[in-house]
Amino acid sequence: MEDHFSPKDSLQLIQSMIEKTKEDISENRIYFLLWGWVTFIGILIQFLLKVVIGYKYHYLVWLITLIPTIYTINYSRKQSHRVRTYIGESMGYLWMGIGISFSVLIFLISNTQQGWLIGYPFIILFYGLGTFISGKFLQFKPFVIGGIINWILAAGAILVSFDYQMLLAALAILTSYLIPGYLIKRSVK
Repeated sequence: MEDHFSPKDSLQLIQSMIEKTKEDISENRIYFLLWGWVTFIGILIQFLLKVVIGYKYHYLVWLITLIPTIYTINYSRKQSHRVRTYIGESMGYLWMGIGISFSVLIFLISNTQQGWLIGYPFIILFYGLGTFISGKFLQFKPFVIGGIINWILAAGAILVSFDYQMLLAALAILTSYLIPGYLIKRSVK
């Protein structure tokens, strides 16, 4: 026997899937908050090391991402048994793709003569892409707005020196990961 959904029933089903995914994201906002804070602090420390202190190996600050990476892998494994919606699964693939793209981008930037001089605009661009699409999937405006702000920051970052691109990247993290990461909990309540 075939079930027939009215347009109203279909919309209610889709809306309930979006709300379920929002709840899942709210419960797992640890990803946005953990990576938001690690990245935000890392960028600010790199700026201080390079610009204020003049430390030659300022980029070594990014070794701080090793522990959160291990934590994220373990946390994801523990969460893998949970039932996921189509939208939640799509978001998982989106962020997996963004993560792989970051890795490839960092490899490309590290192996070109002047790659890091334009690296942050591309990184900010990826932040914007991930959060904008996430916001559209979830119908959550703070992610959408954060994504748009990131695209504007990426375009502006190419016009300033590397040192100040770091500060724009910190602002990008604040507007796309941290603020929405805290607001989504309130949105679900």
